[in-house]
Amino acid sequence: MTETSSRLKPVVEPGFPAAAGHLDALDGVRAIASFTVLVYHVASESGAALQDGFMGALLSRGDVAVPIFFALSGVLLYRPYAAAVLTGDPVPRTRAYLWRRALRILPAYWLVVVVAMLVWSRDHLSDAWTWVTLLTLSQNYDTSPWWYGLGPQGLAQMWSLSVEVAFYVTLPLMAAGMALVARRGADADGRARRLLACLGVLVAISFVWTVLTYYPEYRPHLNMWLPRSLVFFAAGMALAVVMAWTRARPDGAGARFGRGVAASPGSWWLVAALAYAVAASPVTGTRFLGIDGVWSGLFELLLYSVVAFCLLAPAALPPAGDSSVVRLLGNRVMAFLGRISYGVFLWQFVVIYLWYGFTDQKPFSGDFLANLVPITLITLVVATVTYRFVEVPFQRLNRLVRR
Repeated sequence: MTETSSRLKPVVEPGFPAAAGHLDALDGVRAIASFTVLVYHVASESGAALQDGFMGALLSRGDVAVPIFFALSGVLLYRPYAAAVLTGDPVPRTRAYLWRRALRILPAYWLVVVVAMLVWSRDHLSDAWTWVTLLTLSQNYDTSPWWYGLGPQGLAQMWSLSVEVAFYVTLPLMAAGMALVARRGADADGRARRLLACLGVLVAISFVWTVLTYYPEYRPHLNMWLPRSLVFFAAGMALAVVMAWTRARPDGAGARFGRGVAASPGSWWLVAALAYAVAASPVTGTRFLGIDGVWSGLFELLLYSVVAFCLLAPAALPPAGDSSVVRLLGNRVMAFLGRISYGVFLWQFVVIYLWYGFTDQKPFSGDFLANLVPITLITLVVATVTYRFVEVPFQRLNRLVRR
């Protein structure tokens, strides 16, 4: 460590958030986001999300779970980088970081790609470009694909994973640039404020990008590129800054903010619920048809960011000890659902389409709850098997490589 970073080493008091490691309460948020996506897709397939009334409106905005996932990645992956700036912890090694990310997401994803292609896209099995595009998660950048919609059948949700990968790859560069700016601060408070200012730039990029998506003509594929979603990642990264700031200055502004969040988690969740309710109104555009105007796009960015930040904040900054937040979001059931949540995300469209084919149902034919229950149970089973026999072995390989 340099002399400067050694002077930044704080005295970490019990109960303050760590720079790395597992946060139990975030398991529950991950589980909630994963199953919200599943409910949203079943509601869309059954037509429930198109029904008139408040419930149909709420179901139609279940895609808010994607920004929640992005914010989760922001807080979890940026934590060690923020700590390196504010507390003098070591900066993550880029090669090791990227290797961990690859082992975490690619094996299970590749399995789902192979299954979906074999079941529904046999005509394209010999298309090398399709395989390269899908296996490298670069499908978002193909502006004239052979498939209709967001991806080949069974893989439509993977556009968001492509955005995640873009964030993974660029995070070390973004973190390095932010660190250069932040280290000009005189103390931990100054550095933290500079980091938050840098995150404000990322937020601005998302809003400017959304406007440029519509001018001089509407280019919908740009909605699936990283710049539009930077605001969601920045929401989580801001929480990571607060966590590191709390460790660096236990009596500073970051710690006061954290204690304020911990003192009233219900208030933050209420704000998230209200923002979600507003997002379910026509202000964010026509249901199930995507963003249909620049203003609806901007309102969606703002409201979804509020939902993600306010939902995550009490989980990322819980009070010390056996708190109600940790008991609610970090109990054994939520921990299990959080562990298998990646498989739930990966397999849900495969299960939905297989179920509809098995039961000989047509899209938008109703029976939302009657379909949701078996689809959820089947997805849980498949996700659990994938976690046990694919994800866990590769995680063990990752630990062996790190040794």
